[in-house]
Amino acid sequence: MCIRDRWGYHVVKTYPHDREAFTQGLQYKDGFLYEGTGLQGRSTLRKVKLETGVVLQKLSLPGQYFGEGISIIGDRIVQITWQSEVGFVWGLKDFKLQRQFTYKGEGWGLTTDGKNLYFSDGTDEIRILDGTTLAELRRIRVRENGRPVRDLNELEWVDGEILANVWQTDRIVKVNPLDGRVTGSVDLSGLLSAGERAGTDVMNGIAYDAVGKRLFVTGKLWPKVFEIKLVKKGK
Repeated sequence: MCIRDRWGYHVVKTYPHDREAFTQGLQYKDGFLYEGTGLQGRSTLRKVKLETGVVLQKLSLPGQYFGEGISIIGDRIVQITWQSEVGFVWGLKDFKLQRQFTYKGEGWGLTTDGKNLYFSDGTDEIRILDGTTLAELRRIRVRENGRPVRDLNELEWVDGEILANVWQTDRIVKVNPLDGRVTGSVDLSGLLSAGERAGTDVMNGIAYDAVGKRLFVTGKLWPKVFEIKLVKKGK
């Protein structure tokens, strides 16, 4: 028996996005987008003006690191890397390095509930880290109708649930953070036209304005950020 809700979308508004940004992490805070980008030698941390796509602040990671997910917790930005098993903590205002930390395995996506961090690694597991010490507390295994869901990429905390891009698809899954159960599946196919898809990579990047209840999505090397409203589909 299917136990998940199916969702589509309605585009509310579009915003420009840097086509050179290989988006790995995305977060909205106080009117701005914060973005972590990847690729060896091209990985960055950015503060972006939502309405124009202009990069207001930018930090380049050392060339050996492939940047992955980011999350803002308090006055810090936590950023992980793909295969280096190293993460960084930056100051939110000045982008200055506060500390480095290590973990085992790959780093993919990152989000926070305001207290703890949720960390995806390409498997069907999401790790839960203490938001202060960054020590691993526990893991949840993500299941959709009893079957494992792998390739969980960028993560975003939205009204008590985790939204996760499923790598190499136009799909987002809604995940219960307590038990890993998938409660919904969002089909975002068709956001970019066939012409716009030329030269781009996969959909990746979810940001949420918790005050304005606005949801934003984009992709790697995409020309646009989309503000969308989720629309429930029939059974």
